[in-house]
Amino acid sequence: MENSYPTLTKDSIYTILSERFNNQFFTLKDLPHPSTFKDMDRAVERIIEAIKNSEKIALIGDYDVDGVISTSIMVEFFKEIDVDLMWIIPNRFEDGYGLSLSLISKIENYDLVITVDNGISAIEAAKKCKELGIDLIITDHHIVPSPKPDAYAIVDQKQSECTFEYEEVCGAQIAWYLCSAINIKLGRKIDMRGYLDLVSIAIIADIMPLQHINRAMVHSGIYRLNSAQRDFVKAYKEHSNKEKITSEDIAFALAPILNSAGRLEDASLAVEYILSTNIYDARSRLQKLVLLNDRRKEIEQQITNEASRMVDSNDDIIVVSSDNWHEGVVGIVAARLAKKFERAAIVLNCSDDICKGSGRSFGDCNLFELVKDQKEMLDKFGGHRMAIGLSIAKNRIEEFHNLLNSSAKEICKQKNFVDPSVIGKLPFSEIDFDLLNMIEKFEPYGEGNSKPKFVSTNVEILAVQTMGKDANHLRFTFRDGEYIHNAVQFKTYESYQQGDKVDIVYTLNKNSFRSKISIQLMVEKVEKKRE
Repeated sequence: MENSYPTLTKDSIYTILSERFNNQFFTLKDLPHPSTFKDMDRAVERIIEAIKNSEKIALIGDYDVDGVISTSIMVEFFKEIDVDLMWIIPNRFEDGYGLSLSLISKIENYDLVITVDNGISAIEAAKKCKELGIDLIITDHHIVPSPKPDAYAIVDQKQSECTFEYEEVCGAQIAWYLCSAINIKLGRKIDMRGYLDLVSIAIIADIMPLQHINRAMVHSGIYRLNSAQRDFVKAYKEHSNKEKITSEDIAFALAPILNSAGRLEDASLAVEYILSTNIYDARSRLQKLVLLNDRRKEIEQQITNEASRMVDSNDDIIVVSSDNWHEGVVGIVAARLAKKFERAAIVLNCSDDICKGSGRSFGDCNLFELVKDQKEMLDKFGGHRMAIGLSIAKNRIEEFHNLLNSSAKEICKQKNFVDPSVIGKLPFSEIDFDLLNMIEKFEPYGEGNSKPKFVSTNVEILAVQTMGKDANHLRFTFRDGEYIHNAVQFKTYESYQQGDKVDIVYTLNKNSFRSKISIQLMVEKVEKKRE
């Protein structure tokens, strides 16, 4: 384990975390005006016209958490202003991604169609909308292709002509801005801060950097999430036995539950849960989502195990495929492989002669740029720096794999990976509630503001035991000198003995059990000391 880390104190940890923000802490007052988005004013004018003329308006969402939340914001806002809105979230397995030709029959009798978290790649569907006399407003946050779709208005901060100053925002933020602009134009007095609890879920789930306005929106949103009386929140707190929801709860628990609907069945189930208007419906819908998520975990683990055995350790980019994998979970498996093997990974499921899948970047490797150079081989391709989606003919996978790895020798060359979230070596003597309380002051943690990880070296295992129904989690008691702390490590089948000396990488957590709060180390990596 890396031994060049500085030895930390509480003061040095405070300094390191403070420097992440250059002493700039944004508030909601710092949010740019909606009109700074290209085409925002044009889009709003058309929507207002449609409202005044009682035109038929349809909304097309997406099946991930960002798409679910974007849809929920729009549906709830239009209900609040008493305007009918027909909404559709495409089924991953029947309709494919976003606004596609397969949806045209469902929207052909509408006057205005709005997309959220999708649409920027819908070239053919946009053409069809125009042929049918349907005005199309695209709101999206993904990379803009050339040529762009021919739409009435496109609101996407990645357009070169857009003056909105923050590039890394998610689809739900743009949906919120659109609703805010409509609210202003209509002269309504709706407090749009009331929607930030939903927006915060999408920002975290879509792995947006928790800097600048994103941090301000999430900070306010999580406060509102915990103080609001939404029935879906009440049901989730009951289910998770949580009094307070944190950014980590959203990232690692709530978001996967919401995502499971679109991965295995239909994302409309998640929208209905979010929009529940009584606790009984919320509990029932959550129970169904939890069961789907449990099934997703089982499928994911099975595929991850199979895919891991197929990885060539000499590859700089992992490309694996099968005829028997579930299309809805290949993205998660790609993320698992990338983390496990510390390199970018692409996982494909093949049906007949076409393979569809997802890729996840790792470290400094920009997988989007790497794959874009081979896009002439692909039937479909899209995404951003950290994640891609693609489809390819089965008989071209080997060639694709070889070309990617040839390019990756220079662009994504394997090297000893140093986790930037590890900020230094922490003696157990520094670990106390004062340290945990100080770390909490810099929440929310996530992309762009990662929760600080620590290294402690040459600690002794006083006790270790397995836990969980599959015995794939470990509970430790560690000693460093005269100081002793408890720890847990999830998803591991490694074995250790009492008395082993190890180096560990971990985060710190407050563990609440039977009304007693204790300090717990959340272990990510354990490395045995060599004899």
